[in-house]
Amino acid sequence: MTRIGFIICAILLFQPWESKAQQKYSLTASQAADLALKNVTDIKNLKLDREIQIAKNKEYVGQTLPQISGSAQMQHFFAIPVTLLPDFISPSVYQVLVDQGVKNGSGAPITRPAADTKYFPAQFGVPWQTTAGVQFQQLLFQPDLFIALKARKKAVDYTDATIKVMEDSIKSNVYRSYYSVLVAEKRKFYLDESIKRLNKLKSDQEKLFKNGFIEHLDLDKTQVGLNNLTTTSAQIGNLIEIGYASLKFALAINQKDTLVLSDSLSIDIVKKGLLEMGNFNYADRKEIQLLNIVKDLQGLDLKRNKLAYLPTLATYFSYSKNALRSDFSFFDFSQKWFKTSVWGLNLSVPIFDGGQKLNRTRQATFNLQKTNNTIENLERVIDLQLTAANVVFKNALSTLDVQERNVQLAEKVYNITKKKYEQGLGSSFELLQTQQDLESAQSNYFQSLFDAVSAKISFTKALGKL
Repeated sequence: MTRIGFIICAILLFQPWESKAQQKYSLTASQAADLALKNVTDIKNLKLDREIQIAKNKEYVGQTLPQISGSAQMQHFFAIPVTLLPDFISPSVYQVLVDQGVKNGSGAPITRPAADTKYFPAQFGVPWQTTAGVQFQQLLFQPDLFIALKARKKAVDYTDATIKVMEDSIKSNVYRSYYSVLVAEKRKFYLDESIKRLNKLKSDQEKLFKNGFIEHLDLDKTQVGLNNLTTTSAQIGNLIEIGYASLKFALAINQKDTLVLSDSLSIDIVKKGLLEMGNFNYADRKEIQLLNIVKDLQGLDLKRNKLAYLPTLATYFSYSKNALRSDFSFFDFSQKWFKTSVWGLNLSVPIFDGGQKLNRTRQATFNLQKTNNTIENLERVIDLQLTAANVVFKNALSTLDVQERNVQLAEKVYNITKKKYEQGLGSSFELLQTQQDLESAQSNYFQSLFDAVSAKISFTKALGKL
């Protein structure tokens, strides 16, 4: 039993789901977006939809090629079918007797009976029958199929455009998640620096208190500020952990994998590439590209319905051999097999269908008009998005510049206040107040930095250049 238990434990230990190695990723924002595009399930499924469409296109092409099939059939009749044939024998016999002047038992000449025609059963055929043959069919003209052949590339383009629309959405989510983590990490770094400064201040104050130069109230005020900063830093740490988990989910990687963000956070990220963001064309938006392809496909569908009034033409050829046997001797090839072959054309002409084709054509026309209306409305929506995104982005840049200057000014005030305090010319209250002002200025700066990055992402997406 011990040996069996050891084997079971070994099997469980080396299960594939346990042996999967953790991975480490060091990614820039662009690399993170590329990784997400490779891993995200929605993109994978859309790419599979593209392969499905390509396979469908080949299926349509296959319908235009010759269709060849073979068949074989064997039958055994336990009772050969009966056919009723008119009684042509009795009249002939009576006619011979009449012609020969034969008389009946009473000496009178025999005459033909005047009764109605009678029938007698007859069996034709043999009990064993086998047929083997090959059939060929070639479609020569079918309107809807040839329109489908024309729509092949557009159908693939539709799946490609759908993928691009989804890619824009995924990129936007990844960039926002990526930079939100960077902002949180940067903010926590400065909070920890502030905590170090307050710890240093508290240590100095404890010495001053022992020597009787300050009151214990000054120590309590410093401790309150230190407690607040420590709590805020812990909260930011939790947010960073959640941010990494969210980013890993957006990248479709394992939560146990290690993720390192190699981009640095600075104002240059926001201002980079601003000169290339000026020109705009509706065709740059992936949604417009997708709707234009839908419009083309609906145009082909309208054409298909209009051509449905044309006839369908196909040709066919069939060749077979039949074996008729009184016993099971089909493999005796010395006996004869009877050939049958036929060639023909099949022309199907629509005449009247109760208005079905007409109403399908009208539906296709209305669907095309709806798509045109949707495109026009989307262009108005894009105009609004561009205006709003442009205004928000400009305001975010302006706010970021102001907050950057505020941080510089708060640092200057803090440094001066600290020197005054160290020289005994200032109070601990003033130092703590400037410390809080500096922490607040830094917090506002990083929030405005993230707002500016987010606004740039929105503006770039609105331009169709994400």
